[in-house]
Amino acid sequence: MEHAGSLQPRHNNHDAKWHRGTYWVESMSDGSAGLTRYTATHLIDDDCNLHSGDVILHPNGSWSLSKGDEDVQTTIDGSSRVITRSFQNWHTHLPMVLNRGMGEGLTLGDWLEKNIFPTETRVTPEFVRTGTLAGVAELIATGTTFACDMYHYPASIAPVLAEAGIRGIICGPTTAWPPPENDAETEDVRVLNELENLIRGGSLANDRVEYGIATHAVYTCSEEVLRRASEMSKKYGARLHIHTSETRDEVAQCHEQHGMYPIEYLDSLDYFTDGTVCAHCGWVTKREMRILASHGAHAVHCPVSNQKLATGGTLSYPAMKEAGVDVRLGTDGAASNNSLDMRAEAKAASLIQRHDHWDSTLLPPRESWQLATKDSKDWVAWNLDDIRMRPRGINNRRLLANLLYSNSQCLDVIVAGKIIRQDGHTLTLDEQNISLQLEAAVAEYYDGINPPQGGIK
Repeated sequence: MEHAGSLQPRHNNHDAKWHRGTYWVESMSDGSAGLTRYTATHLIDDDCNLHSGDVILHPNGSWSLSKGDEDVQTTIDGSSRVITRSFQNWHTHLPMVLNRGMGEGLTLGDWLEKNIFPTETRVTPEFVRTGTLAGVAELIATGTTFACDMYHYPASIAPVLAEAGIRGIICGPTTAWPPPENDAETEDVRVLNELENLIRGGSLANDRVEYGIATHAVYTCSEEVLRRASEMSKKYGARLHIHTSETRDEVAQCHEQHGMYPIEYLDSLDYFTDGTVCAHCGWVTKREMRILASHGAHAVHCPVSNQKLATGGTLSYPAMKEAGVDVRLGTDGAASNNSLDMRAEAKAASLIQRHDHWDSTLLPPRESWQLATKDSKDWVAWNLDDIRMRPRGINNRRLLANLLYSNSQCLDVIVAGKIIRQDGHTLTLDEQNISLQLEAAVAEYYDGINPPQGGIK
């Protein structure tokens, strides 16, 4: 086979095909649309079992072994690849790539007051779109095809995911920001009405991207706002998304004010709807875990962000699992994580659960990978020639552990039958141009704002 850069016809018992690098582009018939064949490859399935040989990836997310004579849209030499499900990021703030790397080494209070809040008073739809472009580019480059996002100006976020070819639930705010000095209730109603209009308008990109409802936290949303958001969720079947029990202070304040812990308080308001996304859950009681399980809520573990901000508590995976809670993983925003890399998040989850519970058997590679890819319908091909994937061991038994703990280059990403990343290059976004836009936006976003920077002068 020729290397990338050559272009030559190949002939066999099919119509003429054109080859560039490791890719054979077939002449497409009606039945072959969205079908991708990988030859001589390795595939790790939903149960983390390893299969080797020729496989076909179908647009509906399924896969099958290939006999070699099927009509397909694209054939890829998979001999230097291992295929897995894509990552699913269940809690993030994509536009906050704008804040990445600033306010390092500060206390949580100073980080918010001197770094985050001053910039967010300037936030505009244009800033949000630029930050989202950079965030989505990073998701794709690291093998993630779904994000459950929470941020301002959702109408500037959702189209970026749709155009880039990935999936998402884009949860818009239910309160005005920055908080108005006068008539706050009227402004909150206006913001909620804007969000309702987006939800009423329906999903984007053949249902790949939908709008949801973000109620930031119990300490920032009034009882009225929480109730209205829940009613809207029930009316339209839209997803609720909230920060819950992230810090000890939040939990103590809620108990002092309401005589209940945050999840108990939300339950008392009849807040929960099916599949409510509860981010962090680092300081929850077993009773609260049972409440989450009873409502089919997702508890999202964000270990890197929790450690970096020193919140002091992280989600207890064994206790959540015992209570029957559906646990997912999320990176949080790049402001508090620095990265949107879900592979790194899965590794961190495995390590912190073992550390916190004094049990090195918790979250082994198989369970960690399944946690990070749960419900994925999409595919990622990783580079087996990456030195970090060596040694592979007898019968390639070390592949999954190497992927989780050592990492590898993300070569291909396929969503609903469409290749959106190929041979290490994202096809749906211009990363170089996005980088230039981001630098220009950040210069304006932080103009005159200079938070302390972790000892760097």
